Amino acid sequence: MSQHNSKTGFNTLAVHAGVKPDPSTGAIMTPVFMSSTYVQEGIGQHKGYEYSRSSNPTRDALEAAFAALEGGTHGLAFSSGLAAVDAVMMTLKPGDEVIAGDDLYGGTRRLFATHYAPLGIQFNFVDTQDPANVAAHLNDKTRLVWLETPTNPLMRITDTAAVAELLQGHPARLAVDNTFATPALQNPLTLGADIVMHSVTKYLGGHSDVVMGALMTKDAEVDAPLRTIQNNVGAVPGPMDCFLVLRGIKTLGIRVRQHCANGRAVAEWLEANPRVDKVYWPGLADFRNHDVATRQMNDYGGMISFTLVDDSLETSRKVCESTQVFALAESLGGVESLIEHPALMTHASVPADQRAILGINDSLIRLSCGIEDAEDLIADLNQAIGG
Repeated sequence: MSQHNSKTGFNTLAVHAGVKPDPSTGAIMTPVFMSSTYVQEGIGQHKGYEYSRSSNPTRDALEAAFAALEGGTHGLAFSSGLAAVDAVMMTLKPGDEVIAGDDLYGGTRRLFATHYAPLGIQFNFVDTQDPANVAAHLNDKTRLVWLETPTNPLMRITDTAAVAELLQGHPARLAVDNTFATPALQNPLTLGADIVMHSVTKYLGGHSDVVMGALMTKDAEVDAPLRTIQNNVGAVPGPMDCFLVLRGIKTLGIRVRQHCANGRAVAEWLEANPRVDKVYWPGLADFRNHDVATRQMNDYGGMISFTLVDDSLETSRKVCESTQVFALAESLGGVESLIEHPALMTHASVPADQRAILGINDSLIRLSCGIEDAEDLIADLNQAIGG
């Protein structure tokens, strides 16, 4: 399995990345700088800060932590994950082409299809589980390849290094949404990606109390236009949200360890349940590209999707509405376990015919396994599904 790129252990990195004691007080936690503007000693003579849309000391610390976690040199914080995606898309122009996975978070696909396609950017949605499908659509107009691995909600795995190899010498950038895996399990920059994106709302924040997005890179030429867009558009998080994520990141490694352990226990229980038809979790030995996941990830995560033998909408709805420990809610990656119905919730904006092609049917249920005791999660699913 892959190892984190830093010589520092991941938990040590998570605790200390981007954070230094406050020089004026010695406070071990980065202060929350609730200031919109900064006094200048003279015109153009300041201490590195002018206006908090452009930069804020609390956000600076968080952005440094973002970069360090992914083995990058530059990190950018945005007001949401979709704002981060949008910033990447703003670097394109009409006539450019994008190759994207066909199994994406519904909001990402909606942004691509409803906003950027009408502006003259062409999207080719392909099954990236086989890099040959990416190669088949790569041409002199391609400027971006957008991957999720694992994908939302079918947990599909793409060989990031193989796709990066295809782009060697090509002007297209490779961007990877690493939300599901987190930097604790996977570092796409070390596999050849140019940009890593996170919905920080999920695992990095980890406590379901912040909405935020992030971009990381180790290329100054990639960072520069994104930083300009961040400042020009102003879709930045406030300092209190930055403080909350700095705090959340400190426990990322130990939280993800428990998410993974619970994911394994729940996935194996689901696989053995006669009322469950198919389980989507990359840690299962017979899961497609399990070997790729084993090679590029440190573990397999706490996200699981499954379908029922009784594939009726009524039955899947009943299961989602019957759990007591798993909360019925969108989002994922918090300390509490969540259950949701992709076709009716997170992926309702994906056209029904496309959902059918992908396998996002009326029976599909998605779980975000939190950090509760695995025995309680299994007991909850057992009473909702039966065994």
